[in-house]
Amino acid sequence: MRLHRNLCFAVIDGLHLIFNEGEYADKVIQQLLKRDKRWGSRDRGFVAETVYTIVRYQRLYTEIADVKAPYDRDNLWRIFAVWATLKGIKLPDWKYFTDTPTRKIKGRFDELSKVRKFKESIPDWIDELGVAELGEAEWSKEIAKQNEQAEVILRVNTLKTNKKDLQLKLESEGIETEFLPDHPSALKLKERANVFVTEAFKNGWFEVQDASSQLVADYLEVEPGMKVVDVCAGAGGKTLHLASLMENKGQLIAMDIYESKLKKLKIRARRNGVHNIEMKVIDSTKPIKKLHGKADRLLIDAPCSGLGVLRRNPDAKWKLEPEFIENIKNTQAEVLQQYSKMVKPGGKMVYATCSVLPSENQKQVDKFLNSEAGKDFTFVKDKKVLAYKSGYDGFYMALLQKK
Repeated sequence: MRLHRNLCFAVIDGLHLIFNEGEYADKVIQQLLKRDKRWGSRDRGFVAETVYTIVRYQRLYTEIADVKAPYDRDNLWRIFAVWATLKGIKLPDWKYFTDTPTRKIKGRFDELSKVRKFKESIPDWIDELGVAELGEAEWSKEIAKQNEQAEVILRVNTLKTNKKDLQLKLESEGIETEFLPDHPSALKLKERANVFVTEAFKNGWFEVQDASSQLVADYLEVEPGMKVVDVCAGAGGKTLHLASLMENKGQLIAMDIYESKLKKLKIRARRNGVHNIEMKVIDSTKPIKKLHGKADRLLIDAPCSGLGVLRRNPDAKWKLEPEFIENIKNTQAEVLQQYSKMVKPGGKMVYATCSVLPSENQKQVDKFLNSEAGKDFTFVKDKKVLAYKSGYDGFYMALLQKK
């Protein structure tokens, strides 16, 4: 591989924004990819994948490069040189790479790769937490998998098409996909591609949604005509899936504390041809109280640490703080207590997270069932999805029924 100066400069600029300015990697990469209209898909792929890889392995690469934050541009080039050397890329004779100690880099890599927190590039406290909650062997496999690039998975919008027709339509636009066993609505891309420019996307035939995330709406056992509430809807990936499972019949209430996210859902719903969604901002306790005892089904896709989706958000491990984990557990418990009151007798509720930590998952459900509000519910089943076993994001979901 030959390194091109303008692409490498884009990578360095991106790393500066992520490492020194605290910007989110996905947003930075979106900006970078618009930098030069002459770039082809290979150029854009190089910029995105290189930035993501260096962010994923920030701790390992900075340790090998022997640099400390905040990183000036010379330091960022040293980190880049470590990445290139370990990839076996011949460094051009640019001033940034003068005196790069390639043999020393490889030696340090071999040495540091024996220690998990360096090898998998994670803060000490996350490594300790993972071991405490999952055990040494399981955590080692899970965090290694979380450092792999996530595949692109689509969820077919059954309100507009079916899996086979979507596959054929994408094929006609030059995108090859394959079916996934145990995921009835999923198609996996054989090679990465920008699916958002396709006719199929513009016509609302699919959404991009990980295979594990697609399991959640199915788990809620919705039927057309029901009154269903998605109480932490966000931009509505699971809401739209619920709407298709309900065949656009019945009432689907999407709620969130952020109005801006619900506005995005409105745009997506229009493209998806969904018209049974009502959106409500949770700006006080009033919208919740109005729905007490009214919902046939309730989805609580709770806020969480996100430790099951590090493949998609590799910079999250550097933004997370130990206090955040404790605070989020309190929020989860509160959400279960308050929102569960919306379920009517005989109704069902799913509590879900994109975390792999039992303290955010099974333990939260157990704590709820042993509380005053939880005594009206019975545990039906739960599902724990680990990335290293499934190949997809880490997730948890529990189905509870109100007596």
